[in-house]
Amino acid sequence: MIPLPGSFHSWLATMVAGFSQGAETLRISPPIAPGIVPLPLMMLTIGGIFLGTLAISRFSLRIGVPAILGVLLFGLLINPSFSLFNHETILRLQVLSLSILLFNAGLETDIRSIRGFLEYGIILAVGGVILSSLMLGLIIWFVASPDAGGIQLGFRQVPVAVAMLIAACLGSTDAGATLNVLNLVKGAIPRRLAALVQFESSVNDPSGILFLGLVIGLTTLEGGSSGQQGVVVEQVQTFLQKIGSGLLIGVCVSYLGRFSLNRLVRETSQLLILGIAIGLISYGVAELMGGSGFISAYVAGLMLRNHTYSNEQITPQALQQTLLPFNTMTEITVFLIFGLSVYPLELLPALPEGIVVAIALMLVARPASVLLLQRFSPFSLRDSLLVSWCGLRGAVPLALSFEMVDAIPRVRGIDPTAVPSLVQNAGGIVFCVVVINLLVQGLTLPHVARWLKLDEEAPMAVAVTAAGDR
Repeated sequence: MIPLPGSFHSWLATMVAGFSQGAETLRISPPIAPGIVPLPLMMLTIGGIFLGTLAISRFSLRIGVPAILGVLLFGLLINPSFSLFNHETILRLQVLSLSILLFNAGLETDIRSIRGFLEYGIILAVGGVILSSLMLGLIIWFVASPDAGGIQLGFRQVPVAVAMLIAACLGSTDAGATLNVLNLVKGAIPRRLAALVQFESSVNDPSGILFLGLVIGLTTLEGGSSGQQGVVVEQVQTFLQKIGSGLLIGVCVSYLGRFSLNRLVRETSQLLILGIAIGLISYGVAELMGGSGFISAYVAGLMLRNHTYSNEQITPQALQQTLLPFNTMTEITVFLIFGLSVYPLELLPALPEGIVVAIALMLVARPASVLLLQRFSPFSLRDSLLVSWCGLRGAVPLALSFEMVDAIPRVRGIDPTAVPSLVQNAGGIVFCVVVINLLVQGLTLPHVARWLKLDEEAPMAVAVTAAGDR
């Protein structure tokens, strides 16, 4: 007898058992427990879905719509067929995706390109998120019904805490979606203005994430009315501490990245591993030490981008180009997973409110927040009008909506019987706003850029930039 591994004996016994039941019931693999998707079927399904996103992206770009919108609708279309991910898995994938997206956003931020308006860019990114979220929250509070599933005017319907949570989810813009559309009209806007839009879209992502965290902390705090003031102060202190710790840890981790680029990496093929490692390490260390992992990931990428290195071939620019395909796949995954996790019929009650909120965001909250900060701007009013129309929402609001719906049941003073409808409709509102925003602004942004005739100012902007470089 030839000794055989135990696993082979188990497989052989299973195959013989299959033969013993007859030719029609031949089975050469162990039975799969009910409710578990077979691995080959899962791999086939995921591969087919990603292949389908390429076709959808190509079609979306042809009609002038951001590709990620097509991916989102594609996931929604095939959603009723199956479910591959549970809620916990989706949350983990969202955090993983956001950390890599923000690290790459830092790598894309070239401080030299925003010379002369760095302060305004930071004011617009941070102040714009806060102002637009507060204004949008008040509008939602005024127009939403008690379950956030319809229109009802007044300030006694939807809880103000839920209205602010929804608005905080929609605070940040999407750099990828905006630049994707602006590429269609490269000659229609000045180079400096495009740099401002990219910088603002990159910086307001961590700003929006932190602001949502602050709103969650303030709306879910515990304690009696006599101690609420102290708890609010504590929440604000925690908010500032997370920002400071995230900044510090991001800078420290960037030195690890610089050392790795100078000493460890010898081939450009290793840059992908380094980029993913630094992005994940910066998030993980910051969260373990009580800081903001998203701020840390962004700062680490920002610091890596704006340093010089001994190896002329292995640079942060090369790291960014290497990470670009992975970053694109990550962004597509965020939209796809969200589309797969939302049931279309559950969106219908939130559709009227979603339309109203989308209109309020595009025509009131976003333009007002930009124009209120115009006094700090070195750009003209026409430039600011374009910036206000560049506020496309994307991956970050969708990812934050999962954190929002988890926080709603913990909001103080909400009737427990109203929680399920509030959770469902709040998520539906965010989904509808993102879709409408990408569709309307994505289709009209090139026309608005041409209508404002900003290309006439492009030569002057290039001259100013060249003078600054000298």
